[in-house]
Amino acid sequence: MKNAFAIVTLSALMATHAMAQTPAVPVDAPAAPAAAESPPDAKAGAKPEAKPSNLPNVELNSELLYKLTKAEMEFKNGQWQGPYVTMMMAAQQTRDPRLARRASEMALAAKQGGEALAAIRLWRELAPESDEATQFFLGFVVLTDKIEEAEPIFAQRIEAAPPGSRGVALFQTQQILARANDKLYAYAMLVRLMEPYKDLFETHLVLSQGALSIGERDRAIAEANKALQMKPASELAVLTLAQVVGEPQAANKVLADFLAKNPDAVEVRAAYARLLVEQKQLEAARTQFLALLKSQPDNAAGLYALGIVSLQLEDAKGAEQYFKRFLAVLDKNPGDERDPFKALMLLSQIAESRGDIPGAIAWLDKVDSRESAGYLDARLRRAQLLARSGNLDGARKSLAETQVDDPAAQGQIALVDAQLLRDAGYVQSAYTVLENALVRFPDNPELLYDYALLAERLDKLEQMEASLRRVMQIAPDNQHAYNALGYSLAERNIRLPEALALIERALQMAPGDPFIMDSMGWVQFRMGNLPAAEDTLRRAYAVRPDPEIAVHLGEVLWQKGDKDGAQALWREAKTKDPKNDALKSTLARLNVSL
Repeated sequence: MKNAFAIVTLSALMATHAMAQTPAVPVDAPAAPAAAESPPDAKAGAKPEAKPSNLPNVELNSELLYKLTKAEMEFKNGQWQGPYVTMMMAAQQTRDPRLARRASEMALAAKQGGEALAAIRLWRELAPESDEATQFFLGFVVLTDKIEEAEPIFAQRIEAAPPGSRGVALFQTQQILARANDKLYAYAMLVRLMEPYKDLFETHLVLSQGALSIGERDRAIAEANKALQMKPASELAVLTLAQVVGEPQAANKVLADFLAKNPDAVEVRAAYARLLVEQKQLEAARTQFLALLKSQPDNAAGLYALGIVSLQLEDAKGAEQYFKRFLAVLDKNPGDERDPFKALMLLSQIAESRGDIPGAIAWLDKVDSRESAGYLDARLRRAQLLARSGNLDGARKSLAETQVDDPAAQGQIALVDAQLLRDAGYVQSAYTVLENALVRFPDNPELLYDYALLAERLDKLEQMEASLRRVMQIAPDNQHAYNALGYSLAERNIRLPEALALIERALQMAPGDPFIMDSMGWVQFRMGNLPAAEDTLRRAYAVRPDPEIAVHLGEVLWQKGDKDGAQALWREAKTKDPKNDALKSTLARLNVSL
């Protein structure tokens, strides 16, 4: 069962279905969720954005319209300087901040920092009440050597914030400064800005995060403890403390001690469970997730997490039940934006692992939306399962009905179609499928590579070499192309110096790859260097005891006179893969029976 779920990793738990579902953080969001302790007023201390009535009353005459339209068309065609100058001049003449903003966008898209900053300055000048312009300016200058310009703006914004929203303004300040290149300067600025607000709980959390960013862990711990002293029941404070203490065991103790006093702290328990997962304390993590579900039985993220943990504990039956409950919760909440794809794929794997192919396909059929990130993967897997069940025609029909617009995805469908035909023994048909696909996608390296392998099987050596050479041109870091061509030459015992050079190149790109090491050992054998070949192949076999490597190493030993050693390896290979073609041909060629 463990191998059946090899694709499930502990990191999957922290992906799209993590217990704390947090939206993408905008530039002006607080550094951490403020919960009830700091109500997240949209933009603390900010004045409302300029309404259309505040904009200058400028007539959009034909001349101005022509200039702006021409600038946009030039920008769309890859130019930036002329369009940028046009927008800046128009902004200065009309005093319209929207044109300055557009100029800044053009400069940023062209990665022209100085021009972008000039446009943002003009934008702020023309719309001094615009919090958005200020956010752009602050976010930009903290990344430059002009960071000192941000300090008076931060100070004014914090001071202007209503008392109930000031904590949010502090979090916003810390988050923007956290992006600064000069961390020490940014932290010193943060300390100065926080000085008038030492009586606020949020100040100490902000200073804790800032201290951590420059490696001052003791200061970070001290500030987090101050916040916790001010609000002993604060989940945010204890989560900050757990983050800054550094050592996983210390963080465990911080969270466990807090939960002992505050058993209803949902966010802390969720964080504690995730931390236990990261430490691979899976039984303990499952206990914490189960405790969460007692108070929130329909918590989708908790159900998903329990499914993942159960899989890691090889409890497929439990995982199946949690994933089903997770999907049921999503069905009851159509507004939930979580994609059920991963749960459906895992349920399909569970069904497959117990031999229920129709059940596995049924789960895949529920990934019925082309909008799902996993739509193509589900359709490809569906076809593979149909083929495994003996329905090759149905599998190919399923692939043909899969609708995708992306050329890379269309190429992937052709690859799987060819794979199904090849595995069923229809090598020529598979070759034709890829040959036709390459007419549509001539520079797809995956198609070219698989086409080359099929060409070799059909003894079309010119086509094989041409395809692999093309892969090397369009994907020069593709070590497999070099290895495949080098091995093919070595296998045919031709152009051996060239084969050696190709395999050496592949090995430079992937020095630990056992299959490339196998190729190297084989070309060394073909060139008569038996000691080097044995050494290389033994190292490859130690990394990956694959039957193909065993066949090659066995032949080297056979030629060195160690026939017992060779036969032992071949017997081992036969046990692993009784139908291995390389083993059969080697034994027949050497007239050996095991």
